[in-house]
Amino acid sequence: MSIRSKSLKPAEQRRVSDLRLGESGTICCLKDPEMALKLLEMGCIPGTQVRLNSRAPLGCPITLVLGDDDYTLSLRVSEAATIFLKD
Repeated sequence: MSIRSKSLKPAEQRRVSDLRLGESGTICCLKDPEMALKLLEMGCIPGTQVRLNSRAPLGCPITLVLGDDDYTLSLRVSEAATIFLKD
């Protein structure tokens, strides 16, 4: 029998900025209303598969490959942090 504490918080939802090189995930939602329209226009639509392609030497910007079309997008890490991934 396992005992779980009700005080434990669920794991924090992952963001695109948390991905490691070559790792992928599916976009769940966009959390910054001001940035959301810009990201939607660039193809960051909920349900889209995204893969971290590269990071600049100092960590910013990053490049992502979106969907099956091999569409490459470059974003600041602060912008990528507003894109949440499905569990």
